[in-house]
Amino acid sequence: MLRTWGFRVALTVSIAASALTLFYSEVIGFPPCPLCWWQRVFLYPQVVIFALALFRGQKSIAEYSIILSLIGFGIAIYHHALQTLPAGSLPCPAEGVVSCAQRFVFEFGYITLPLMAATVFAFLIALMLFVREQDR
Repeated sequence: MLRTWGFRVALTVSIAASALTLFYSEVIGFPPCPLCWWQRVFLYPQVVIFALALFRGQKSIAEYSIILSLIGFGIAIYHHALQTLPAGSLPCPAEGVVSCAQRFVFEFGYITLPLMAATVFAFLIALMLFVREQDR
């Protein structure tokens, strides 16, 4: 029961997060930096993974999501630190493109787009850990 419910919630969250990344870059016009692209690399496939989990009933999908989300979470936390720490504290991988240290959103003195991504990844990790435990 929780597995099906968990995969439905995860699919909804991953679709919404993917749509929001595209909205910010394509509609609002915030150009994604290299770290943003890497976060997308670990988020976008999860839409397909969760759809497969629902329609094919594959239980092991939770493991793949946890791995993708852990990597994405690490990148997002690094990116958030890069945007909030003093300039030059961490290296930025951007050369000749949008700087990873540039903040487009900074609400309440700490919420950045990478922190929003880290929150999505953390939620997916927690949800998939619950789903995985239901299978044992």
